[in-house]
Formats: sequence, structure tokens, C-alpha cells
Amino acid sequence: MEFTSRSESETATLAQQLAASLRAPARNHAVIILLSGTLGMGKSVFARAFIRMLCDDQNMDVPSPTYTLVQQYEADDITLRHFDLYRLEDPEEIYELGWEEALSEGISLIEWPERLGDDLHAPHLHITITAPNETARLITMNAAGDAYTDLLGILAI
Repeated sequence: MEFTSRSESETATLAQQLAASLRAPARNHAVIILLSGTLGMGKSVFARAFIRMLCDDQNMDVPSPTYTLVQQYEADDITLRHFDLYRLEDPEEIYELGWEEALSEGISLIEWPERLGDDLHAPHLHITITAPNETARLITMNAAGDAYTDLLGILAI
């Protein structure tokens, strides 16, 4: 599934719509979202809008977890973990950040998932943001796992 965004606000709107669609499934099982793209593509814009929507606070301060590697939020009855793995030096370090728990409950939003190596075998939604030109972002969503394939099939965005 592909979307074209021509502004940060369009990227934020897409993230908000995805967050709203994932709220109910996340209450029953872990939801894993991988967010890929080079520097400056809009991953942080997407992540902040997604987190603010789930936490129902559009003015919430959402710092980048670039240095802490993970930031945790409580959104109603859902735990949300925002990982930024840009500074991860060894894929094994992820286990020091509560990785196993993240794979078993709530929502995990993971920027720079490439740093995990080939270790992610769990079902997930992989979102990639690229720039086909200077004024647009192409946002591609691919599902790995039946639940995510079904989600993309009914996603009303």
C-alpha cells in the first residue's frame, strides 16, 4: 500500500489514522511497526503524530529517543514503546531495552529497524518513507503476517 505526502501535516494525518486503526488490535496482542527511511524523510514527524494520537494529546512533548534508544508511553490501557535504534551498535543490545516485553504486549514503533540485523521474525507492519522528488514523500506500508495483511486490507485511509 502506498501513499504520497506533500507536507508534514499530510504525513502526520496518515500517522494519526494508522494509530486510530491500531488502537483496538493492540489491546489483544502486540503490534510491531518498523519505520524506515534515511535522515530527513519524516520518520520523527510520523512517530510524533502517531504517539500523540494514541495518547490523545496533540500538544504532548514527544522527544526523540535518539540517545535513550527507547521511550515508553501509557495510552489508556496500551503501552507504547518508541525505539530509535540509530545509535545501536550491536543488535544484541536491544535485549537490554526491554525488547522481549515489547514483542509480547502493546505497540512498538521502531525507527531504524535495519540496526536489528536479521533478528526480527515476529509479524509486523513495515513503513518506509522515501523522497521521489523534493516536494513529496512516498510512504509505503508492507505487512509481514496475516493480522497485518488484514489490517492493510481494511485500513480506511
